[in-house]
Amino acid sequence: MLYFVANIIVKIKNLAINDAWNIFRYYGEQKEIFEIFGLPQNIGKYDIERILIPKNMYQCFRHQGEIMFTDYAWKHALVMYPLDYDLSAVFLIQTFYTHAVQRQIIQFHSSLIDFQGRGLMFLGPSGIGKTTQAELWNKYRDALIINGDIVFVQETEDAFLGWGTPWHGSSPYCENTNVPVEALIILKQDGENSIRELTGFEKVSAVSNSVFYPQWLENGMELCLEVLDHMLTSLPVYELRCRPDEDAVALTEKTIFGV
Repeated sequence: MLYFVANIIVKIKNLAINDAWNIFRYYGEQKEIFEIFGLPQNIGKYDIERILIPKNMYQCFRHQGEIMFTDYAWKHALVMYPLDYDLSAVFLIQTFYTHAVQRQIIQFHSSLIDFQGRGLMFLGPSGIGKTTQAELWNKYRDALIINGDIVFVQETEDAFLGWGTPWHGSSPYCENTNVPVEALIILKQDGENSIRELTGFEKVSAVSNSVFYPQWLENGMELCLEVLDHMLTSLPVYELRCRPDEDAVALTEKTIFGV
C-alpha cells in the first residue's frame, strides 16, 4: 500500500502499522520515494530456510531482535521477520527520516497545534505537559491538535511547515495536514504563569534538546543542523513557565499574537 506522509510517498508491505496510517493512504499516480517491506517467517521448528537477500541490499541495521537491510540510496528496505510493531516502527521511521532530512525536514519531540492557520510547537521532555498545553488550546481556543508528541518541520521558500505524521508516541493525536509554524515554546512547569523570549545560545540550547538527529547518516547531523539554524534565525522561541490552565493559554496568545 502507498502512503503520503509529509510530502513523501512510501510503499509498505508485510509490515505491521497501526490505525493512524489509514488517514495517510495515497491513491494518486505518483511513484513511491522508497519502499519498505517485511519478510514473514513461516518455517517450522525443525525446518531450514535459505534466505536470498537482494543484491542491492548493502547496509544492515539491527534493533533488539529485528534486522533491516537497505540499499545505499535507501530506496528499498527489507525487515527480517517483523513480529513486533514497536520494533518495526523504529526501522520505518528511520527509513522515512533518511529521506525527509534530505528534503529539509527535521524531527522534533514536540506537540503541534493549528490556531487559525498559525502553528505553535510546544517542546520539552516527556511528561512536561506538551499534550496538555495542546489540549488547553483545543479546549479554550478551538485549535486543531495536529500531533501530540512527534512533529516533522519542513523548510520551504515561504515558511517552515509543521507536518502531521502517523507517529505520535503516547499521544492520541495525529492529523494528515500541515501548518506554517509561527513560534516554538519551551515548556517549564511552575506554580505561576510567565513567558519570555529566548535569545542567543539559550535559544539554541533549549530547542536543540528536542531535535532528533539521524546519526546513522554520514551527513545527517549537518543536514539537520542547517535546517535548525534557519529555523532559529527566522522564528521566535519562548520559554513558558506555567500551570495547566486557561491563563497560560491567554498569556501565550497575548505575547505571541498580540490578542
